[in-house]
Amino acid sequence: MAPKKKAAAAEGEKAEKGGAKKASKVAKAVKGSVARKSKKVRTNVHFFRPKTRQMKRNPRYPKKSTESRERMDKYRIIQCPVTTESAMKKIEEINTLVFLVDIQATKLHIKEAVRQLYDVKCAKVNTLIRPDGRKKAYVHLTQDYDALDVANRIGII
Repeated sequence: MAPKKKAAAAEGEKAEKGGAKKASKVAKAVKGSVARKSKKVRTNVHFFRPKTRQMKRNPRYPKKSTESRERMDKYRIIQCPVTTESAMKKIEEINTLVFLVDIQATKLHIKEAVRQLYDVKCAKVNTLIRPDGRKKAYVHLTQDYDALDVANRIGII
């Protein structure tokens, strides 16, 4: 590259002599024919975009800094026991506890939460959504456990 710079500096000094040579070079280039690029022959009517390179992800840092915790824990699932007269009748006669539960809790969630909180086994769980929009769960206990004892332990009675 250095020799070209020297040559360019030398041409700058000899502007009159070099100017005529430059002009004739440019004139030849303009008059000369331009080579045309040949068109690609397409044999298919559909155009497919060229495949670009697919790089594997290489993150600089993790997307989440901590592990996500389970939002539906046993304390959120079971909100409170129902203490109405009809609920008391169910406790005494058909071995069933009645709770207000989270609207998104499933029967399996409710069964597991009752087992963890009160150390009792559930035979089955029935649920309904009340007109005020809250979910009520009827937890039927197995024969091994007495609903009256569990209600006393909880503090319903």
